[in-house]
Amino acid sequence: MFKSLSLLIGFRFSRARQRNKMVSFISMSSTIGIAVGVAVIIIGLSAMNGFERELENRVLSVIPHGELEGVRGPISNWNSIIEQSEQHPEVVAAAPYVKITALAEKGSLLKAIEVRGVDPSMERGVSDIPNFVTKNAWQNLKAGERQIILGKGVAEKLSVTTGDYVSLMIPTKGAIQKVQSLKRVRLKVIGLLSLNGQIDHSLALIPIADAQKYSNFGTSVTGVALKFKNVLKANSILREVGGTLDTYVYLKSWQQKFGFLYRDIQLVRIIMYLVMVLVIGVASFNIVSTLMMAVKDRASDIAILRTMGANNRLIKKVFMWQGILSGVIGSLFGSIVGMLIASNLTYIITCIEGVIGHKFLSGDIYFVDFLPSKLELSDVALVSMTAIALSLVATFYPASRASKLQPATVLSSK
Repeated sequence: MFKSLSLLIGFRFSRARQRNKMVSFISMSSTIGIAVGVAVIIIGLSAMNGFERELENRVLSVIPHGELEGVRGPISNWNSIIEQSEQHPEVVAAAPYVKITALAEKGSLLKAIEVRGVDPSMERGVSDIPNFVTKNAWQNLKAGERQIILGKGVAEKLSVTTGDYVSLMIPTKGAIQKVQSLKRVRLKVIGLLSLNGQIDHSLALIPIADAQKYSNFGTSVTGVALKFKNVLKANSILREVGGTLDTYVYLKSWQQKFGFLYRDIQLVRIIMYLVMVLVIGVASFNIVSTLMMAVKDRASDIAILRTMGANNRLIKKVFMWQGILSGVIGSLFGSIVGMLIASNLTYIITCIEGVIGHKFLSGDIYFVDFLPSKLELSDVALVSMTAIALSLVATFYPASRASKLQPATVLSSK
C-alpha cells in the first residue's frame, strides 16, 4: 500500500498508542487546533466573498456607475449628452434622471428620502433596479397618474404598503435657484423596492415627467446616469467621457459614495489572510512540541531502526511524515466543517437572530441586512495548503533532533 518506508513508519507511529498519555493529548490538541483554525478562516473568507457578491449584485447593479450633473443647474440638452456619452467604448448605456430631496409623510410619520425621477424604459439599460421591484410595479409606472415606488425600509418606516397613499413635501426653486415654498403632492404606492439594505431606507422612484413637473424643471433633468463595462475603472472612464462633452458637468462615480465599501472588503480580506497565517501557524507549531515529546517517547524505536540500518535521512522523513499527517488530518476535518458552515452561514445566522431576538446587521445602516456567504473552492485549497505547508515547516527541528539520537546511548540507558 505504501511505496515509501518512511511514510509507512510515520503512519504507524501516528496510529500507534503513545506510551506517554501527554504526548497523545498534545498531538490531538495540535490537530484540533489546525482544524479549528482552517474552519474559521474558510468561514471568514466566505463571508468576505459574500459581501463582495452582494455589493456587486445589490448595489453596483442598481446604482449608476457614473453621473453627469449640470454645473449651472438642470441640464436641458441631455439628449446630446447621452449621444456623446454612448460613443465612448466603455459606456454600456445612459439615461436621464431627476433627483429630488423630499419629506415623505403618512399621518404623523415622516421620513426624509431621495426621490428619483426615471424613464422606466431607459433606466433598464443602466440599472437592474426593475428586478428588485415587486411584480408588475415597474411596468405600471406611468407619468401623470401620481404613482410612486417606495423602498421597503421607507414603507416600513411610514407603515404603508402597496395601494396606500403617501404625501411628498418637495422644495421648489424659482428662476434664481432659491428655495421657495414647499409643494405637497399625494401619490399612490404601486410597488416596493426590496434590496435588503441601506438603499431601501432612503430611495423612492417616480416617472421622470412627474419629477420634472414637481420640480419646475420643464424638460430639463438633474443629470445623466451612465453604466460602464469595467465598473472598477469608473473614475478614469468618467473623466474621459466628461472631456468629450461640450457642456460643463460635475463628474460623480459610484466610488465617491460606495467606494469605501469595496475598499473595506478588500482590506478585511487582506487582514483575513494575515490572520490565517498567524492562527494556523500557532496551531501548526504545536506540532513542534508534539514531535519533540514523540521523539523522546520513541527513542528506543529510533535506536532499533538505526541498528537495523536506517540512516539519518530515513529517520528525519519518518517524523516529518508524522507531523504532516497531523496537518493533513486537521486541515481535512477543518475544511469539511468550514465548508458546511460557510455554505449555510446565512441560514445559521438568521436562526441565531431569531432565537436571541436581535438583528446583527441593520438595513438602514449597512448596505445589506443579512450576513452573506459565498464559498470559493480556491480559498479552501489555499487555506488547506497553507496549513499543510506550515505543518511541514514545524517538523524540521524535531526530525533533525530524532536523526541525531545515538543507538548505543539510548539502548544502554534502558
